[in-house]
Amino acid sequence: MPRFLLMSDRSVFDSAAPWALRLAWASLPFTAGPVFADALAERASLLQTGTSLALWAVWALTLLAMMVPIDKTLTAIRVLVPASIPAVLFAAVNSDASGALIALGTAVAVAATMLSMTAPIGELFINGNSYGDEWRSPLKPPGPVLVAPLPLAWAAAAGGLFIGPLLLLAERWVLGAIISVIGFGLAGLAIRALHVLTQRWAVFVPAGMVIHDGFSLAEPVLFRRREIRMLRAAPQETPVTDLTAGALGLAVEVVLEDPIEVGRPVRGQAPTNERIGGFMFSPTRPGKTIATAKARKIASEL
Repeated sequence: MPRFLLMSDRSVFDSAAPWALRLAWASLPFTAGPVFADALAERASLLQTGTSLALWAVWALTLLAMMVPIDKTLTAIRVLVPASIPAVLFAAVNSDASGALIALGTAVAVAATMLSMTAPIGELFINGNSYGDEWRSPLKPPGPVLVAPLPLAWAAAAGGLFIGPLLLLAERWVLGAIISVIGFGLAGLAIRALHVLTQRWAVFVPAGMVIHDGFSLAEPVLFRRREIRMLRAAPQETPVTDLTAGALGLAVEVVLEDPIEVGRPVRGQAPTNERIGGFMFSPTRPGKTIATAKARKIASEL
């Protein structure tokens, strides 16, 4: 594996990414605000005032969440920040603002969304919950959920939170009330499902490493340092057990000194026990994960 593919020292971007995200989001009232203002200018007083207050509230709460890096606020950010893109586009359709203003507001919303999804942001927020001398490496989402379940869950979360209240502000009382009740319920379920994806990580602790992934293991498993023969970038063909949950991209392989029994989840059934002599997992930053293992004296190979 070429070394440049595993480069993990991105300290400049790691430091800049959180502040770039906060700056992009903080600028939205000035970049996208005029588009919203124009779209609401001729609307009824209740819709205009209520929507303006809601936009300010969501913007302020999201900015506050960006200042508190923990796994729960990461889920909130990854639900709310992408919602700014359809919001700006919807406002643009109902606005006479110039093309330049619309392009600027959309570009900032897209930039904030892209930054919110980067690996350094995920790593920063996931480690906000870490304890003592541990470091958490977030895992990539399972490949199958990227096709439809993840976009649908996000749409249910964002749409469920906002569509009903907007109908109420437009004085569509009956329909708005029904959609709000249904929408809030769907949003709660969707946000819970999205948060499960946020709570998947490999944890380096003084004793070794833990895989915390409900998709692949029935419960977190500690692999002690002395039990690990080798940790490296997974070769194309490897006989070890696949714990990547179908995640795309480069995986990391762990070869064990002796087989270990682990519990594997089975949909709709009790977990099954399986003896594994090694496994693959998919951190969002394989190079940094391998370098961390080496620094913690876990046998590793770059």
